[in-house]
Amino acid sequence: MTAVKHDDGLCRCSWCGTDPLYVHYHDTDWGVPEYDSRALFEKLILDGFQAGLSWITILRKRENFRKAFDGFDPEKIVRYDARKIESLMQDAGIVRNRMKIEGTVESAKVYLSMPDFSGYLWGFIDGKPIQNQFRSMKQVPTATPVAEKISKDLKKRGFKFCGPTIVYAFMQACGLINDHMVDCHRHEAVKKLVRR
Repeated sequence: MTAVKHDDGLCRCSWCGTDPLYVHYHDTDWGVPEYDSRALFEKLILDGFQAGLSWITILRKRENFRKAFDGFDPEKIVRYDARKIESLMQDAGIVRNRMKIEGTVESAKVYLSMPDFSGYLWGFIDGKPIQNQFRSMKQVPTATPVAEKISKDLKKRGFKFCGPTIVYAFMQACGLINDHMVDCHRHEAVKKLVRR
């Protein structure tokens, strides 16, 4: 399926459907190149929580996640003790998965050991977003050799919940890849956001 025309006359990638929250995310967030290290850390963690679930589930809980995880401040997350983890396990506003919560603490430790997380990630693609030209969702892969390379390196460093499929979804969300359909109104707009 190519991009779908909405009631406002704009064509959008079919995956966002018509849910206002999802449409807003598609139009303002997804695919926009992100260069802030802490924001990239947050998105990678949320993509890990999404594994096995739909992204709209995480999107609906995103503000709850931010509150529960202290704004995804790695300095605070690394100090989480058993009591804090237990309180997160009781928080219905987030995805209550002990392995993912504990994995977030481990990933925060690794993040803090890296001086430039953004530079590290963008370095895999020479600092320039990959501009795909997909006309159908069927053409979009679930992972690529670059995603596999990043995944392997993140795991080697100690990051949790960062398999190639998660990393590819993360790359799409953070604009390391422009996977908007070519006939989506965001494809060209996102392409112009490349840092010179």
